[in-house]
Amino acid sequence: MAAELHVELVAADRNVWSGEATLVVARTTSGDIGVMPGHQPLLGVLESGPVTIRTSEGGTVVAAVHGGFISFADNKLSLLAETVELADEIDVQRAERALDRAKAEADAAAERRADVRLRAVTGH
Repeated sequence: MAAELHVELVAADRNVWSGEATLVVARTTSGDIGVMPGHQPLLGVLESGPVTIRTSEGGTVVAAVHGGFISFADNKLSLLAETVELADEIDVQRAERALDRAKAEADAAAERRADVRLRAVTGH
């Protein structure tokens, strides 16, 4: 079993993050999944939620992911999403305002997007 896996986190409009990792946690339609080196091949549908990547250097990359697919084979993990925002790109106050606005308008989809963005930043 290899000690790391290669990860590609890609949004529809850009390559967001690429590198080596020891663990990736993502939310799929079947529930949360953790992928480590040597994992069985998989193909799944991503739900909106935070994705956490533990890098080989010991760091952590967190992103808010909205829809897409996850694929793993030969120690290569691809996360292909409609939209992706790295936690350090998210403006917390703007996300909080978007969440309040979505709640006031009873817009469940917008509320979910704003909630995912806040969870990616705060870790909650």
